Amino acid sequence: MTGFAWNLLFTAVSVAVVLSVTFAVALRRGRHSVIDVAWGLGFAAVALVSLGASAEDGDPARRWAVAAMTVVWGLRLAGHIAWRNRGKGEDPRYAELLGDGSAGRALRKVYLPQGVVLWFVSLPLQVAMFQDASPGAATYVGIAVWAVGLLFEAVGDHQLARFTRDPANKGKVMDRGLWRYTRHPNYFGDSLVWWGIFLTACDHWTGLLTIASPIVMTVLLARGTGKPLLERRMAHTRDGYADYAARTSGFVPLPPRH
Repeated sequence: MTGFAWNLLFTAVSVAVVLSVTFAVALRRGRHSVIDVAWGLGFAAVALVSLGASAEDGDPARRWAVAAMTVVWGLRLAGHIAWRNRGKGEDPRYAELLGDGSAGRALRKVYLPQGVVLWFVSLPLQVAMFQDASPGAATYVGIAVWAVGLLFEAVGDHQLARFTRDPANKGKVMDRGLWRYTRHPNYFGDSLVWWGIFLTACDHWTGLLTIASPIVMTVLLARGTGKPLLERRMAHTRDGYADYAARTSGFVPLPPRH
């Protein structure tokens, strides 16, 4: 097997290890929403494994840049979600999805699908690690797109956290700051992060072969995963959410509709 082929195996194993540990923690704590913390940690693990496996193959500048981009994003996301969920019970989205909450159902419905998606979405970073050409225009554009996405996501999370901390806002809809232009600035920023990482692999034609990865991530963020369940719950728990949804873009930031 080639170095890259071995890397694909090693990263798949790393994802399995991260999610296996997460599953054990979830069973002990009685809530599977802990996987939201493991999501970012899983990508960071893939990046670090690929960084080590590509030591004799890839361009050092690109390898370290991609590793740093992924780890910084993954750790920030994991830390934010861990802080946001501290002291809380099961996320209603997982409770609705899992029904009886059996371990087997959780493995089939949550852990296995998320593990496959995590590994598949990470393919651009794995390919980039093994490219021996020096970083070019696509890499620098990718870093810029990644930085905009990370900033958008972090600012959106900070604005929402500050809003929800104020008791006066209990039951109200967050429609300020970035949330005035999109109902999910964190999801939009997330998608930009992965388009940026994809672009870092596009100085070589092999990177283009991984374009399905950021497309899958974007579709899941915009149309799948927890978004429909979250919005359905918000419509029942937040006064004025229907009006907010009617005037505010669901994903790409746009001026509010009047």
